[in-house]
Amino acid sequence: MRSGMARSVRTEQTVVSEPSGRPRPRLGRRWVLAGVVAAVVVAGAVVGILRPFSGRRATGSGATDNASPTSLATVFSRALSSQTNVNATLGYAEAYTVYSQAKGTLTALPTAGQVVQQGQVLYGVDGNPVVLLFGSTPAWRDLSQGSRGPDVVQLNNDLLALGDASTAQITPGSDSFTSATAGAVEQLQAALGASQTGTLTLGQVVFLPTAARITTLSANLGGQIASGQPVLQATSTARQVTVALDAARQSEIKVGDQVTITLPNKQTTPGVVSSVGTVATTPPSTSGSTNSSASSNPPTVTVEVNPADPTATGNWDQAPVQVAITTATVNNALVVPVNSLVALAGGGYAVEVVSRNDARHLVTVSLGIFDDAAGLVQVSSPGLAAGQRIVVPTSR
Repeated sequence: MRSGMARSVRTEQTVVSEPSGRPRPRLGRRWVLAGVVAAVVVAGAVVGILRPFSGRRATGSGATDNASPTSLATVFSRALSSQTNVNATLGYAEAYTVYSQAKGTLTALPTAGQVVQQGQVLYGVDGNPVVLLFGSTPAWRDLSQGSRGPDVVQLNNDLLALGDASTAQITPGSDSFTSATAGAVEQLQAALGASQTGTLTLGQVVFLPTAARITTLSANLGGQIASGQPVLQATSTARQVTVALDAARQSEIKVGDQVTITLPNKQTTPGVVSSVGTVATTPPSTSGSTNSSASSNPPTVTVEVNPADPTATGNWDQAPVQVAITTATVNNALVVPVNSLVALAGGGYAVEVVSRNDARHLVTVSLGIFDDAAGLVQVSSPGLAAGQRIVVPTSR
């Protein structure tokens, strides 16, 4: 017991069982015991969260054996979400490898970082432009009047989007290469400086689902390219955060969940879960041990997050970020800072309550859900209520 305390601390004798009807925490204590470096603003004071349950223990007399400086916080009632921070990578969605369907000399190539839009030249072979059009079906044949199929649907939609034809000439979604299609192809070829044939031979068009942001080149300008050889790699221009989530926690997150992304500059921005993987993979071990059962990392599933404001993510690519995932929410939870918890000698936890006359005593509490990101925990006890003051350690 530190000198200057008004009265010795006693232990509340009532042992509180887990309240019925309250949702059980979806994150076990193991997540909290791992420790989270965070800061919590409580009752106007900044409380440093160094490691949950960091050494504050009750002695046999009911006092705490922690000689660290302390301050007071207020127990409060609020909606509490169980949040945990996971490491993630900020980059761009999708990844494309572009294969040439023409053979010859590469006479034009984009540069890394360049964005090629719909209807623009992606690269050139023997002086002939290869144009980027939008579509999920790769180019696989010559297209001319009379051709039909999903690749023609893509072509017709592209020609309409580029303004080379009107809906009076080509019906949106039409799978027929008509004379109107041929005329629109001639207009596109004229704009690109290509021979105006009204037909497209294999190798003159690359279909990709989106605009292409060039990442790397697989061939050199002036070099020979063969049919089927990769020319370049690209991504879409859409920003995306990728999380390798422990497969055991896959059920804790779903498409549409709101998350918070912490950027490399420590700024935060909201995001939405866009996909949750169903196939678990095991990352390679970095320990160097040959014992796979002891050294391998746990299996993970890929979770993709779309930033709500892509412009807030800057120009970072493959940058390390953190994502705060909400896995459960309890309304009207009784909430205290995690580091206010005192480990009892006989097991369980308590908080040190300060009464109006400054006397201090321990009140045993049951734990609910944890907000690892904010350093808060839900507690319950008949001897604890919102508005009471409790002791929390402060950093030296």
